[in-house]
Amino acid sequence: MHKKPLATAPFICTRAPMSRRHFLRGTGVALALPFLDTMRPVFAAAPASDSPLARNARPRRFFAICNNLGVLPPAFFPTGSGRDYVASPYLELLQEHRNDFTAFSGVSFAGVDSGHPGDICFLTAAPHPSSSAFRNTISLDQFIADRIGVLTRFPSITLAVNTRSRSLSYSSTGVAVPPEDKAAEIFKQLFVQGDPSEVEAQVRQLQLGRSILDTIGERTKEVQRQASASDRNRLDEYFTSVRDLESRLHASQGWERKPKPVVQAKEPVDPANPAQYMEKVAVMYDLARLAFQSDSTRNITLMLDSVSTPTLEGVPDINITDGYHNLSHHGKSPDKLSQLRAIDMMHMKLLAKLFGDFKTVKEEDESLLDRSMILYGSNMGDANAHVNTNMPVLFAGGGFRHGQHLAFDTLPERNYPLANLMVSILHRLGIDEEKFASSTGTMRGLELT
Repeated sequence: MHKKPLATAPFICTRAPMSRRHFLRGTGVALALPFLDTMRPVFAAAPASDSPLARNARPRRFFAICNNLGVLPPAFFPTGSGRDYVASPYLELLQEHRNDFTAFSGVSFAGVDSGHPGDICFLTAAPHPSSSAFRNTISLDQFIADRIGVLTRFPSITLAVNTRSRSLSYSSTGVAVPPEDKAAEIFKQLFVQGDPSEVEAQVRQLQLGRSILDTIGERTKEVQRQASASDRNRLDEYFTSVRDLESRLHASQGWERKPKPVVQAKEPVDPANPAQYMEKVAVMYDLARLAFQSDSTRNITLMLDSVSTPTLEGVPDINITDGYHNLSHHGKSPDKLSQLRAIDMMHMKLLAKLFGDFKTVKEEDESLLDRSMILYGSNMGDANAHVNTNMPVLFAGGGFRHGQHLAFDTLPERNYPLANLMVSILHRLGIDEEKFASSTGTMRGLELT
């Protein structure tokens, strides 16, 4: 009897799915893999459960960013409300992603005092941070980490730019989680491991410009050979991101203990100086994307300590002449306002790139942005007046129906509770809590797709 050619027989995969916790290992290196088709269970016929503890659940994530000097309100808040709002000059820079985020106005935290102390309450909503008896409460990210942090290598990652003392993350006892302001250190924590000698050897390789991908080269090729076409594309994008971030880290702040040549000249300033604020923000955004893409964590906070930032470098088309904090107290000076607008617009451009980068990373039929909630805002509604009401807030991704301006009452005593958004975030992560801090429910007008 003539046998049916194997090439036309139906293909049935009986191989067990690759573990979501699969790593490519080399000496001193462990590189987590991004979410791949081969990580889906065999014969899976329906989307995985949204419960974060479900065996085959696809990950959902949370990334909070606070700029503690805020933005110029008139240039940020859009005109009109709902889906027909007219974008402000700042939001025009995000127009490509209009359907991926929601803008809020008229929101604040009840009882959080005006002034700079409020930045440490951006994720806690704890009242009266200016009080001498103040003790903070648990931050949203740590609340999340306590419940689903066991699902990843790092329950949470706490980052900062230009500070190691001001944090967005607070434990259940109100103690600050110290932030890491060196992206290179976090990069090494994510991907460099082993005994001290192995770690030192790998760090020396990084100092010489050798990628960690070179260490796991053969294992990388083996995984690529076994992968489907779509998985190979995802791996190529992921590995390219790793190499790009390594290059940016070298260029922007270098590696510790980097050998220096002996020259007859004054030692130059390390490129990691606080004035290179925007470059440091960009590197932290890249790092957050890579941490999510590798599923090393599902929970990141980033404090942008603009208060401690000196005269900025690298802002295009304008000469910044004063420190960030002094510029924020502009007193309506045309010169200071023009410099602040340029800084704010740079922030929006970096945010637009962040959204775009998250959208290019695919996880099955969704993007990394679809699976990640990004909260961007400030404790400061108007830094010039030290006002902490009508906080500028954008909320992107996460599978919500965006493309709108949720405009609440801007009178300070009638502001809508921003803590309600925190409850919506918890629910989207599969955490069934009806209240967080000063919330009164979920965020009104924010619906799932």
